[in-house]
Amino acid sequence: MIVTEERRAEEKTYRVGNVAIPARPVEPALYLVATPIGNLGDITLRALETLAGVDVLACEDTRVTRVLLDRFGISARPYAYHEHNANEAGPKLLAALEAGKSVALVSDAGTPLVSDPGYRLGQLAIEAGFKVVPIPGASAPLAALVGSGLPSDAFLFAGFLPVKEKGKRDRLAELAKIPATLIFFESPHRIADTVAIAADVLGPTRAACVCRELTKTFEEFRRGSLGELAASYENATVKGEIVFVVGPPAYDDVPAAVDVDIMLRELAASMPATKAAAEAARLTGLSRKDLYQRLIELKDSNEG
Repeated sequence: MIVTEERRAEEKTYRVGNVAIPARPVEPALYLVATPIGNLGDITLRALETLAGVDVLACEDTRVTRVLLDRFGISARPYAYHEHNANEAGPKLLAALEAGKSVALVSDAGTPLVSDPGYRLGQLAIEAGFKVVPIPGASAPLAALVGSGLPSDAFLFAGFLPVKEKGKRDRLAELAKIPATLIFFESPHRIADTVAIAADVLGPTRAACVCRELTKTFEEFRRGSLGELAASYENATVKGEIVFVVGPPAYDDVPAAVDVDIMLRELAASMPATKAAAEAARLTGLSRKDLYQRLIELKDSNEG
């Protein structure tokens, strides 16, 4: 009997508990599949169905992904795609899409394209006109945000801070006035220094939370002011994966509109408008585009 590709897809299964569930055929596209950040129970049914049904499964580390696949009885053979082989593996995945196959991309943990090389693959797939489908699920930045107890109405995921102290100080200074909760990834070996520098640059009274080992057995949320956290981590040995969350500046720390106007006028007196707006953005954390527009309005009103 001849078995068609469609029939093979129908025969693929995944397991929830002791129940083997057939995976439905998956249409050709690049699927960006979120995987658990620690607790394997956080995988979604849609993610399992996608991983079991696609023609090609690409991942950062085949050993890590194999643990997840074995846990849910998925026999797919993962294909390595990471920063060291992206130039070679990326074109092969695009060729699979060109051939009408379905391709799933997963990172070692969490949502693909967040701090991993998948961004470039997704960008190339979009530029080539292929369908790109996000399969949402676990996300360390969002888990840290909601567990921190800090404001979530506006937030900025800023990735990893620079390793060297000067770069770290400069980056924190750039973000200091942004009226949003800031979210960073950080190494356990650097978190003590980072919290201390943040307390110095952003102020010791600013609220923050160090989130460690999210969704895992030793999950921890250490909340307090930056000054309190800096003191608690001094000379401490820290292990596990870290997400560092810093609350927004206090209302009094956000520059008033009248103060911004004065700053713009002073800067524009000694430099071109574009440079004045860029410098004001660096000093205040406000949008360069908005500051430039405001400067033009100020000049028009003066001329009028």
